[in-house]
Amino acid sequence: MSQPISYIARKFIEENIDFVIAKVIETKGSAPRKRGAAMVMTPEGNFYGTVGGGLLEAKTQDLCRKVMETREPITYEFILDEQQQGENALAMGCGGDATVEVEFIDTSNPGNFIEEFKLKSDAYVFGGGHVAYALEPLLRHVDFTVTIVDDRQEYSNPERYPGAKRTIVCEDFDHCFDEIETDDDSYIVIVTRGHRGDLAVLRQALTKPNAYIGMIGSRRKNSLLYEELKKEGFTQEQLDCVHAPIGLEIKSETPEEIGVSIVAEMIQVRAEKAEREMRFREVSNIHAD
Repeated sequence: MSQPISYIARKFIEENIDFVIAKVIETKGSAPRKRGAAMVMTPEGNFYGTVGGGLLEAKTQDLCRKVMETREPITYEFILDEQQQGENALAMGCGGDATVEVEFIDTSNPGNFIEEFKLKSDAYVFGGGHVAYALEPLLRHVDFTVTIVDDRQEYSNPERYPGAKRTIVCEDFDHCFDEIETDDDSYIVIVTRGHRGDLAVLRQALTKPNAYIGMIGSRRKNSLLYEELKKEGFTQEQLDCVHAPIGLEIKSETPEEIGVSIVAEMIQVRAEKAEREMRFREVSNIHAD
């Protein structure tokens, strides 16, 4: 399912706005969109996302309106062939089939929807020391799944982080991404025990898709690392995307306070990204009309 739709759905759930979700769950032959394409509808009748456009989109929107009224799910198989006859046949030249599932989501009781639709962002915390120990439970409480990465077994293990999605012990921080595949909804937190570890992680992080990179350390220390990376060919534009010193400025001192400042900044970045995606979808819908 598309990441922009996940941002929109998360925002609806956070604001207690019930909605309808339509998903392509199966296709046969030629179809405009494949399995996983999705569209959501608000109570006001606004649509975000797409299941394929044309008559398929129009008929699916009709199903969404019906489900919004009845709150009863519908699964419907469309025949996308202008040569076929019948209630579920659409005059489209695709020549395939598309099965669409439409479901009402009660945001007070979303069930398995949060996990299914990936409404939890992935946070990768590099360094398993005091700051990570304070940060990890905070991230879980605000809907991040957390992976801890360290080059020391005693600082990255399920006993130390029982609530983490995963703990990884890397050979060294030069190979810390070997078992990780990030995407544009990944949040990278760099809190290793020294500037060499921070540099190794940042060097790799700058080449990976992400929504956020934050690095601990003073401005002076970070500027020295940036100069080294510039010599290696990284641009100022790339470095400007790094949140360093990490976290919002709340005069934090203890690991627990630093953890609060970091998670607050990550929440802010996530919310701003969701708002951008929402505005983009609204503009797209206007143009489509």
